[in-house]
Amino acid sequence: MASVLNSDKDGHNPPKSAVILPPDYRPSPDEEFMNPLQLEYFRQRLWDWKKQILAEAEGTLAVLQNEPLREPDLNDRASSETDWSIELRTRDRQRKLISKIDAALRRIDDGEYGYCEVTGEPISLGRLEARPIATMTVEAQERHERQEKVSRDD
Repeated sequence: MASVLNSDKDGHNPPKSAVILPPDYRPSPDEEFMNPLQLEYFRQRLWDWKKQILAEAEGTLAVLQNEPLREPDLNDRASSETDWSIELRTRDRQRKLISKIDAALRRIDDGEYGYCEVTGEPISLGRLEARPIATMTVEAQERHERQEKVSRDD
């Protein structure tokens, strides 16, 4: 597992790692599952995703602070308020996503990343590539969603 040497105090920059990824590295099923290279690969993907979300949020905040929301025309004002409502809901979803990204980063540090929280089986690399915050195999996720649907229908 990649050892963490240090991290920045603001939490917005990834910790320095002892593992250096080759520039064209992609996890492969031919190598040991969740070896130090794979862990570092997913750590960097998660950090990059988090940085992107935070940058978008800062941009939204800057526009909110600098742009007047008072439109003289009532229709324009209603349209503007609707747009901002949608934007703020998106930012709220992204705030929740950041907590999932942070949880995935903790799982990497704890040596639990890449394994299903229900079955303990490895989560496929394809699934982790598509959704690096995944905590369950596709099969376990489908069972979970079926059970959720059944309990909602009751």
